[in-house]
Amino acid sequence: MSIVLTHFKTYIEGWVQGDAEKALSVLADDYTYDDPDSKVYTKDTFTELMDGFKCAALKACDGRLPSPFVRVSELVTDMVGGGLRAWCQWEIPGSGLRGSALVKADASGVRSEVITYYTKLP
Repeated sequence: MSIVLTHFKTYIEGWVQGDAEKALSVLADDYTYDDPDSKVYTKDTFTELMDGFKCAALKACDGRLPSPFVRVSELVTDMVGGGLRAWCQWEIPGSGLRGSALVKADASGVRSEVITYYTKLP
């Protein structure tokens, strides 16, 4: 398995397990996570990001974190110019939080994630 795929797999495992340190271990120095409901997070604020999702899950799931913490489905990957682009659907089971994500990685680590939330229009 290439280092790019290893970085991506470790990152996704970190989210699935709710393990911020695991995901953080493969982030590139210039990593960004763009959350349209909150802000753009960086490698330095990644733990804050995951803690925020955990807090929301605890509120929505009667004080219990789901296991897996995040469920990933409909994963589509594309290797481009030595890097990886991956699109997936995600959800925190039982919380009502779900959406899609575009993740980019290369040999330096996971570079970015941009998410959307699924919601009903008013």
